[in-house]
Amino acid sequence: MLKRIIIGIFLLISGVIFAQEGTTSPYSFYGIGIQKFKGTAENRAMGGIGVYTDSIHLNLQNPASVADLRLVNYSVGASHKYGTQKSETDSQKTSTTSLDYLAVGIPMGKFGASFGLIPYSSVGYKLQSITETGLTQSSGSGGLNKAFLTIAYQITPKLSFGVETNYNFGNVENSVYTKEDDLELGTRILNRSDLLGFSFNFGATYKTMVTDDLELATSMTFTPGTSFVSENSREISTVMVLPSGLQVESELLEFDDPDTDFTYPSQFTLGAGIGAPKHWFVGLEYTNQKTSNFTNRNIDFDTSLDNVSFVNASKFRAGGFFIPNYNALGSYWNRVVYRAGIRFEETGINIAGQDVNEFGISFGVGLPAGKLFSNINLGFELGKRGTTDFGLIQENFFNTFLSLSLNDKWFEKRYYD
Repeated sequence: MLKRIIIGIFLLISGVIFAQEGTTSPYSFYGIGIQKFKGTAENRAMGGIGVYTDSIHLNLQNPASVADLRLVNYSVGASHKYGTQKSETDSQKTSTTSLDYLAVGIPMGKFGASFGLIPYSSVGYKLQSITETGLTQSSGSGGLNKAFLTIAYQITPKLSFGVETNYNFGNVENSVYTKEDDLELGTRILNRSDLLGFSFNFGATYKTMVTDDLELATSMTFTPGTSFVSENSREISTVMVLPSGLQVESELLEFDDPDTDFTYPSQFTLGAGIGAPKHWFVGLEYTNQKTSNFTNRNIDFDTSLDNVSFVNASKFRAGGFFIPNYNALGSYWNRVVYRAGIRFEETGINIAGQDVNEFGISFGVGLPAGKLFSNINLGFELGKRGTTDFGLIQENFFNTFLSLSLNDKWFEKRYYD
């Protein structure tokens, strides 16, 4: 019955992950948008660390972790983001809801496998600039998604290795409308890039007991830089804006821009942590990503973006969990997993010499639900991106995220029919 429910959920909502706009950030204008967190709600509540693995939860951040699974796991997660965007002179409220991942993990002895869908980046913004002689309005939508397949192998009881293959697909649309006060018609430029290609992620985990009660966990992942095709098109039209805000085309020119190679950035992550199994854990993680390889087609025709560049990004994360007593039969709350974490990230966007950074504090709970250690995970994050200094925009946000981590047994031998 559980498997039928999960299959039904996949069929009903898998299409949503391809078309959703998971952000309203003005910083999604740059590159291919705001990069989404690749991980479960359980990881996210611990500051985003992926160094911890166990036998009943699916870890999407390190492909080697699948080898630790001992039950078939179905995972689905969604989040809601409420934020305030403000400059030195103005502010506005925003909110978005998005599906974060759909995944299945399958144990196979010393092997493990997982597959699913997850968004990689999201574009969704509306910007306006008014000058003495006219105005410029920009908007964008789209993003990049991943369909992934992971295979892992437990080399020894302590050491595991895994490989993840990703098929990346999606599109990004950017529209710029300019109007001079002394002209009746304005100009609209619409760019579209369809992105397709494969990427790979390699991971390793090593766990060992350093005392009778304490276990040391370490992890490493590496994503090589990969080039894949961006199919580009451009439309340039003269338009008239009606009082209702509707733009009416009066002349349209279509261009087939040459296809370009988009460089998928390489990424390297190291993590380490220590804890008492099934009781508590604390960990640290560092990530370096070569986002300096990103490009932005909008810069080609908007000279106001000459001061924008991409630099390598770094992420620092710390977090952990605490379980009072995982097998306490008489107290439900003693079996709840309590999680918390903190993170600081350099996004890789540099505007007028100023790096755009992000900071977040998170916490959450894992609530036992049903048999086979299934659970419902609820988490919250409070943070900010950017600054109001130097003419930039600061985003203050409050994230709520929810996931289902449901376990099942396959191929169980029946003694009675």
